[in-house]
Amino acid sequence: MPDISEKFVVLTITQHETRVWATGISKGALPEKIFAPSGLNSHHFRTDPVNHGRGDGPGVPAYFEQIVKSISGASEILLIGHGHGKASSMLHFIQYLERKHAVLASKVVDALDTNIDAMTEPQILAMARDWFAAHPR
Repeated sequence: MPDISEKFVVLTITQHETRVWATGISKGALPEKIFAPSGLNSHHFRTDPVNHGRGDGPGVPAYFEQIVKSISGASEILLIGHGHGKASSMLHFIQYLERKHAVLASKVVDALDTNIDAMTEPQILAMARDWFAAHPR
């Protein structure tokens, strides 16, 4: 894992996979990929009274902690995800950061909602570059 201290990080998150661009957003930059634990995304009806049907059952904290470990040194984080309400992994991750890692949550500069499953990695990087150009530091 590269040293990302004091760097701008782009992160795409779905319930299956997270991609982290920590080494830059230039054309051709490659992301680190973090995969959700197997079995995490089964669509079975939840009867667990503790979780009340939410998407934060067993395995989710471990998945989110892998992501946290990967981005913990970032100075700014741009999240890109999709989904609405209970289906939004990005929203669940933001809420997790706010509850468990408030300092890291404060480094999230924006959360863009787009259909990342329909986008290629170069398109995602172009979106990040456009965001960065529109929000100069």
